[in-house]
Amino acid sequence: MKAQQVVTMGVHVLDVLVRPVEEIPEGQGATLVDDIRMTAAGTAAGTALTLAKLGAEVRTAGAIGTDPTGDMLVQLLNRAGIDTELLVRRIDTSTSASVLPIRPNGDRPSLHLLGANITYGLDDVPWEAVAEATHLHLGGPELIGADVAARILHFAREHDVVTSVDLLAPGELGTYDQIEPLLPYVDYLLPNDDQVLGFSEEEDLVTGAKKFLAAGAGLVAATRGGDGALLVTADGAESVPAFEVDVVDTTGCGDAFSAGFLRGIGLGRTPREAAVLGSAAAALVAQGLGSDHGDFDLPEADEFAMTRTPRT
Repeated sequence: MKAQQVVTMGVHVLDVLVRPVEEIPEGQGATLVDDIRMTAAGTAAGTALTLAKLGAEVRTAGAIGTDPTGDMLVQLLNRAGIDTELLVRRIDTSTSASVLPIRPNGDRPSLHLLGANITYGLDDVPWEAVAEATHLHLGGPELIGADVAARILHFAREHDVVTSVDLLAPGELGTYDQIEPLLPYVDYLLPNDDQVLGFSEEEDLVTGAKKFLAAGAGLVAATRGGDGALLVTADGAESVPAFEVDVVDTTGCGDAFSAGFLRGIGLGRTPREAAVLGSAAAALVAQGLGSDHGDFDLPEADEFAMTRTPRT
């Protein structure tokens, strides 16, 4: 079997995480916290981090600035063993960044700068690198537009590249026409449950997922937070539980699930087995601060999945 070579394309963000934050001090008040960290994040960069841990060869593509924020983002990705040569750097646009005050229960409100992510277009796509990859994971297609995303995914499929897509916008901002044109070229659609309902404009999770399948998507793996994931194909729906862990921070858990799922698929595992690996990766990331939490590899993630208790 050919080694899994993934291009993660789309959203790159530098996260600044602070915990625990119960409230913002009034006026110019101050409060002490336990931890402040900076990590690479986003539906492309965050997924790349966990894919690399699990043994995939990863190149990441997207738009960032030439600012110090972009320098830090590149440094963090390189340190994780990710090839960043496909990133394009904008002189006149800031790198996307978020400040995340993490609540004691792991919730994460966000202060977000869109930055250069929305400037990525067809002229920036490394077509040769996409054609040479085994997998293309496109994160946040709604930021670059459905028609642009469809052209990229269509090109990948023409070159026998397995395609997957994760969404970025919350469901309340989603509409079906934002993703309909690209669905015929998506092997694996990896949204969360809120996004399925919002983008499908349906009220039932399975019904919404089947709307995506009817438009051409091969499989929908929808994450449901602590309730695990739901796999929906033309043959039916199957639940995969999450694992019982003490949650510190949910930042990057969806990206970690995507990475684990895609790594499993690349290893020839069934969709259910791949989703179990995705749930294990998400649980490992959730136990610390940031998208890059956890010093684990594929054998350790598999061992975790075999020995830890699923949520009921």
